[in-house]
Amino acid sequence: MYNSILLFFNLGGGEIFIIMVVILLFFGSKRIPDLARGLGKGMREFKDAMSGVQRDIEDSIKPGDKKPFDEKK
Repeated sequence: MYNSILLFFNLGGGEIFIIMVVILLFFGSKRIPDLARGLGKGMREFKDAMSGVQRDIEDSIKPGDKKPFDEKK
């Protein structure tokens, strides 16, 4: 099963060139920069969200911090 997935990503230069030509024909040269810009913004937002979640988790497990549900007596 994993071999078939790995074979799918084993692309050479010719295959990548053909894929790029098909993308160029499908979307056109004027729309490709907009698609790349949108993809970059989406990746940046995803990365920021992941770092925010990681920061929240790290902040919640710091030693010495009070637990949020501790009641003062």
